[in-house]
Amino acid sequence: MFVRRFALAAIAAGLAMPLGLSAQQAAAPSDVTFTKDIAPILQRSCQNCHRPDGVAPMALINYEDARPWARAIKQRTGIGPHAGVMPPWYVEKNIGIQQFKDDPSLSDDEIAKIARWVDGGAPRGNPADMPPPRVWDDPRAWHIGTPDLIIKTKELLVKGDAPDWWGEIPSVPTGLTEDRYVAALEIKEVNDVDLHAGSGRATVGGRFVFHHMIWRTQVLDPAKAAEPPDPLAIFNDEEAVNWPVHEVGRNPDFFDPKSARLLKAGSYIVSDSIHLHSNGRDTRAHLEIGFKLQPKDYKPTYKRAVFGLGNGVDIDIRAMEANQQLHAYTVLQQHTKLISFEPHLHAPGARMCLEAIWGYNIQTLNCVGYDHNWVRGYDYTDDSAPLLPKGTILHIVGFMDNSPSNKNVPDPRNWQGSGNRSVANMFIDLGMRVALNDDQFQEEMTRRVKANPGKDVVLGCPLCGVVARQQSSKPTENQNPR
Repeated sequence: MFVRRFALAAIAAGLAMPLGLSAQQAAAPSDVTFTKDIAPILQRSCQNCHRPDGVAPMALINYEDARPWARAIKQRTGIGPHAGVMPPWYVEKNIGIQQFKDDPSLSDDEIAKIARWVDGGAPRGNPADMPPPRVWDDPRAWHIGTPDLIIKTKELLVKGDAPDWWGEIPSVPTGLTEDRYVAALEIKEVNDVDLHAGSGRATVGGRFVFHHMIWRTQVLDPAKAAEPPDPLAIFNDEEAVNWPVHEVGRNPDFFDPKSARLLKAGSYIVSDSIHLHSNGRDTRAHLEIGFKLQPKDYKPTYKRAVFGLGNGVDIDIRAMEANQQLHAYTVLQQHTKLISFEPHLHAPGARMCLEAIWGYNIQTLNCVGYDHNWVRGYDYTDDSAPLLPKGTILHIVGFMDNSPSNKNVPDPRNWQGSGNRSVANMFIDLGMRVALNDDQFQEEMTRRVKANPGKDVVLGCPLCGVVARQQSSKPTENQNPR
């Protein structure tokens, strides 16, 4: 919940003010108490990070933990879907599709309840109302479950006073002797940072040194594995398989059960784009890549849809200006199911919207805020994933803030253009998609219509209305067609 590079600094600047509510506020009675109302919210949406040995800077397990941070909790949960909101979930709830997997966000009623609790003096309440404490797995446990295969990158030393570094790392063999399909993927940074020590620099709580890794798996000659990777291999699926980008804060990836991604025998983990940053102290760190594999006899029925949606060429972001826009388009060459939406911007990025255009039918699928310090991917539920016919135009709009109000920008006086480094910019939707043939597309739409009975318009499925009308016009068993 409170994992942000500026979280501690912001709280120290006065957001927290332990026990510092005004006398008027403290005297005001409250119908909201910690034990009855607030603890369940914290257990569901906050304690995944805010617990002992969690990645957040403080625990929020009990009243004694939470009370000193009451005003900070109210402020950070109430700022809307923007950088800094807690929990870090930036989907705008008044626009587009709202059904996502693993959504930790708070409802409007929960946000209001937290505000009433704080404004009423943050009372403890009846101890008997306290829910049983959550039982936590080993903090080293994997969200995808125990991986079938774990690959470790080479350990690196990042000095406490080192500048940011971009480059390639040595390739690492997977050790696979047969092709296997991957059901889920998770990447962890493992380092020697003492979670109980001071935070060092305020970079995501001072916990990490890897900002991101763009990577692939590639079959290599072991004798040549130490040679620099071929950057053009990323464009050739026969030579390489590209995987979701690792970024700090990013959630695990679960591939469509009908379109698992292939991990080839004899392949290596290859990356020529690592971004490291100092956290203020000498840190030794490596990445661990965990794969959950499909059964050996698994065969995919859907093909992965591979197309670009973004602009990495002519980005033009003016200095000292907020609310600038970038636009990019692509036309779908095949029926497509969107599995996830994942905005990727850099420091000036504040927001991205995704729009689908089919004839005169224009639907905004989602708008989400963005924080380059804590990147999220948003996985649609099975009954909400957009089903888009061939010929649909996908349109993304990026909203950029290169002004002093954006604390992520080192110096807003600088013009910014395209580039891989965080001081330059990207503008991409990195979401996962699968391609569907005519029969598969019809089957998916039929299921979607059944999941949304009585709806003339199904958001994200512009042809579902046609399917619904076809089904309603079919004669039933008790009707005689004329």
